[in-house]
Amino acid sequence: MKLKNAVALITGSSSGIGAATARLFAEQGCHVVINYSRNEEGARAVAKDCEAFGVRTLVQQADVSDDTQCQTLVEATLAEFGRLDVLVNNAGTTKFCAHQDLDGLSKDDFLHLYAVNTVGPYQMTRAAEKALRQAGTAQVINMASIAGLAGVGSSIAYAASKGALLTMTKSLARVLGPEIRVNAICPGFVQGEWLEKGLGKEAYANLLAKTKAGAALNDAASPETVAQAVLGLVIGGDLVTGEALLVDGGSHLNASGVRR
Repeated sequence: MKLKNAVALITGSSSGIGAATARLFAEQGCHVVINYSRNEEGARAVAKDCEAFGVRTLVQQADVSDDTQCQTLVEATLAEFGRLDVLVNNAGTTKFCAHQDLDGLSKDDFLHLYAVNTVGPYQMTRAAEKALRQAGTAQVINMASIAGLAGVGSSIAYAASKGALLTMTKSLARVLGPEIRVNAICPGFVQGEWLEKGLGKEAYANLLAKTKAGAALNDAASPETVAQAVLGLVIGGDLVTGEALLVDGGSHLNASGVRR
């Protein structure tokens, strides 16, 4: 699939992996929809970066846990561009809670994480299905996590929500082909503000050092390297669907228990 003059909608793209993906797609000549939930300033900064590559952008607020807002986001995309070729379900959230602290998570915590991390991608895919099928050759990329594969990460609720997203990726791949390919990306530890804020600076620095030391490639993922993996699936995986690509520098080979 070629991205030049295509249209990609990337949820949660005002910062981090979503922002890096938007910039990389724009560099390929792809028009991009920058979605944010609260960070409008960040979203507009990302749009400006993308427009420097000569592409068009649309900045649109939406909370993916709200089905009506998902539908509105897709409708706004079609109103602006008239088509949709790629949907990247990147928006996500967590609650940091040590796995051994079973009292640290409530039912509401699980429901909130599932609403954003699992139900959100489902609602976005459902809202975009018709437009993606009309594109003829389209793709959905779900941003999962090593947490969903290994049961590690910021909390048990987070790992469970990402595990469910991986199962859903396979289900959607079965029913949306042949016009739409559906795959997942599973980052391990991702360097950046999201983890640093959640873990605290000292714990973040210690875990980053441990992750790099234990990785086969002696490095940890960044938003940019995860975005490269997204791009690779989009433009170089014409017969790949229903799969989960792990991006962790080989940390899993040493069972190091890294987290996204």
